[in-house]
Amino acid sequence: MKISTRGRYALRFMIDLAQHNQDTFIPLKDISERQAISIKYLEQITSLLSKYGLLQSVRGPQGGYKLAREASEYTVGEILRITEGNLSPVTCLEPNAATCERRGFCSTVKLWEGLQKTINDYFDGITLDQLIVKQAALDYSI
Repeated sequence: MKISTRGRYALRFMIDLAQHNQDTFIPLKDISERQAISIKYLEQITSLLSKYGLLQSVRGPQGGYKLAREASEYTVGEILRITEGNLSPVTCLEPNAATCERRGFCSTVKLWEGLQKTINDYFDGITLDQLIVKQAALDYSI
């Protein structure tokens, strides 16, 4: 499994919002400059995150973005599922996948299910506020 640029940039964007949260809307230009991500790419990401209710936004000169909830209420898993679609390591475990004719006697399905559980448990066990604290300590052994 490989996390795309969109997923990685969405995490950086959300962490930036959490780090600079002073209950004001943060202009996309500011985040773009701090994170070295183009405004056009961030617009695509914010559109997706807004659609799923993760962000609040205001247009205009005093506009920008802020988190819709507390940083502790967002998990890495939630953000990555929105931006990546799903975190399944193999096609047969994806949501709404056609039932594999070999599922009943597949010698590897339990392996992939275990990996998927490990991935989900790991990403769902990390919140934005934990990433901020860990970044400050430069220790990612969560």
